[in-house]
Amino acid sequence: MNAARSLHPSPRTLEVESLDSFDRLVAAGARTMQGWHAQSLDLRGRTAQLEAMNPQGGIFLGCTFDDGVEDSLRSRGALIFPKLEAVPFNPYRSRLYTPQELYQGISESRYEDTPDAKVYQWSIRPGQRHRLDATLAAALHDHSIGDALDELTRSDLCAGRTMVGVMGGHAARRGSAVFEEAALLGRLLARDGRVVATGGGPGTMEAANLGAYLSEAPDRDFRSALDDLAAVPGFLPSVSAWARSAAAVVERHPEGTPSLGVPTWFYGHEPPNFFATHIAKYFANAIREAILLELCNGGIVFLPGSGGTVQEIFQDACENYYGTPGTIMPMVLVGQEHWLRRYPAWPLLQSLAAGRQMESRIFLVDTVEEALAVLDR
Repeated sequence: MNAARSLHPSPRTLEVESLDSFDRLVAAGARTMQGWHAQSLDLRGRTAQLEAMNPQGGIFLGCTFDDGVEDSLRSRGALIFPKLEAVPFNPYRSRLYTPQELYQGISESRYEDTPDAKVYQWSIRPGQRHRLDATLAAALHDHSIGDALDELTRSDLCAGRTMVGVMGGHAARRGSAVFEEAALLGRLLARDGRVVATGGGPGTMEAANLGAYLSEAPDRDFRSALDDLAAVPGFLPSVSAWARSAAAVVERHPEGTPSLGVPTWFYGHEPPNFFATHIAKYFANAIREAILLELCNGGIVFLPGSGGTVQEIFQDACENYYGTPGTIMPMVLVGQEHWLRRYPAWPLLQSLAAGRQMESRIFLVDTVEEALAVLDR
């Protein structure tokens, strides 16, 4: 897990992810770069500083140097990973994505021309998943996203707050009762001081991120946004129209409450939603699923869904089944009719939990208000 998301980085490593941090270290009298991980920095103009330090044990990932500096650093013991020019993304990026970055140009161009779509198209080229350069670039990218997620969990956004996951079907359409319920849940969770985390896609994921984003907005603005979005109910047939309608809401409310989305290019037909302010987009879906569960230290609310949501329920249940008391997190299933009869996950979950520590941490409720009350307990 740590290879993908370094939640507990070694104290012997130092992430140097901005020129300001590099300059501060130099100004403080640093003489060695042992353990430094310099990521995506343009170090042109810093030749004198680099030459004055011992670079042995330092790692440079996708950095740019003045002529001759790279050879000098390498000869003196630094490990340098070159920039990969043939891929449509930065494998060494030092921060999470924003919707504006992934959807750059959406106001005047088609979704197919956005960075998000171009990365997906690159990932599904024939034979791409078996090419060494492609798989290496994707793995480096996912590792970098993991590092950025680690920083998020240590940031002011998460300080003293729990993160609650909201999972449910991607097919919930804007304007439906299920979408509105998911948006209300996100709104209530954020108002209650939780950080909302979702799979970052459409449907109930979009709704929960929307609710969190507009959690501080007046109720009339929240309802108005739901009505406006309902004019474009889904991302089919046009992702472009779907994304533009969301972008318009964000434009009207530029100071929304932050939340997290963890989508994947593995499901490239499902675009990321525009309301998660921090987007940890992965190539590897299995890593993405495991990390999302691990992040949710305040529990997970499972809204009505089908195959993917059922998988997530029992993936989370497995973690709780084998967990120690301090690691078992609440699991709240919303919708008795759905989870008792349509997809009877609840009876199996009850049987699995019987007699174990997790038994007191699973709940079946009918409304999102009840779900919040359970988490508050």
